[in-house]
Amino acid sequence: MRILLTVFVAVSIFVLSGCSSQSLEAPASISQPLPTVPPDYAGKTIPPKVDVSAGADIFRTDCVTCHGESGHGDGPASQALEPHPVNLVALSKISADDFLFWKMSTGVDGTAMPAWKSTLTDQQIWQVIAFIRTLK
Repeated sequence: MRILLTVFVAVSIFVLSGCSSQSLEAPASISQPLPTVPPDYAGKTIPPKVDVSAGADIFRTDCVTCHGESGHGDGPASQALEPHPVNLVALSKISADDFLFWKMSTGVDGTAMPAWKSTLTDQQIWQVIAFIRTLK
């Protein structure tokens, strides 16, 4: 059951919009401008001294199935999802930390992207975001 839940969650993470492209430019499916970050999340930034390697470990465990090793939305489960997982490299180029924290925390309606705030601590979410910022 835990494996099934992990696979479901991994398939769901960061599915912010449909994009399975390897392009580093923002895919057409990422709406620009992005939605306004709610006040509870607005202005949040990655705290100092975040453990990026811990974020990499969490990403490999929970995100690769959908978003792929490089975060381009091309994980093994990506083609089975509609919309397809977002290209995190492209998204990270056009979004602030608070947007990523909000979406990772609360999930995305109409997609397989779950809310991680009940599974991961705020610190772990920041670790993942810091790791995503390193992807190319």
